[in-house]
Amino acid sequence: MPDKLHKTKGIVLKTVKYGETSIIVTIFTELFGVQSYLVNGVRTSTKKGTGKANLFQPSAILDLVVYHNDLKHLNRIKEFKWATIYQHILSDVSKNAVALFMVELLTKCLKQPEGNPDLFHFTEDCFLYLDKCNGAVMANLPLFFALHLAHFFGFRMTDDYSTESAFLDLMEGNFVQEQPHHPHFLEDKQAFVTSQLLKAQQPGELEEIKLNHDFRRQLLHVYETYYALHIPDFGTMKSLPVLRVVLG
Repeated sequence: MPDKLHKTKGIVLKTVKYGETSIIVTIFTELFGVQSYLVNGVRTSTKKGTGKANLFQPSAILDLVVYHNDLKHLNRIKEFKWATIYQHILSDVSKNAVALFMVELLTKCLKQPEGNPDLFHFTEDCFLYLDKCNGAVMANLPLFFALHLAHFFGFRMTDDYSTESAFLDLMEGNFVQEQPHHPHFLEDKQAFVTSQLLKAQQPGELEEIKLNHDFRRQLLHVYETYYALHIPDFGTMKSLPVLRVVLG
């Protein structure tokens, strides 16, 4: 069965060198979910290859024409170009750290090569917001992304904090009246702020949620734990220490 050509958007997750002139790139595509592609000749110093490997930086959003065969683990890209030319993400240290955190978290969650357009559009929108947003929104965006991303993998927390139900059970993902009999829960301000972040519909609303650096770091650590409780073999986030420093 011959490979078919398809047009799709894609978000670059990871690139590794292959041979003398090629790369293997992992891309979250709009049509097919996470896919691996062999891209030949983009690391050469010839006129044809100059600069093309730069298009495959993590978080880049691309317009692609790809060969696709469900039976292959490694497909090929026929055409590629930037769908969006970032103004800040690839050059601003802080925004790049946020972008790499988002890429790593998404990568750890994507287990199967299945199309999920809603997840793709959510992720794309978050990157576009990140590129143009101010510092207040940027600092809270990793928290927003982590909380709302969980919805697409079936373990989103509820947002119904109240003085009667003030404990957030991270095992169950909901607010409860009594302190859970395990250590994985939030209370007080951490529980309330998490509820506020979950209520936010768009990243632009994050400017109204005022947090200091230490509190934000604490929440990032808690949300990492939350993912480790719900995603098998989640491990630890390599991008998180850098993000803590940059946002601090």
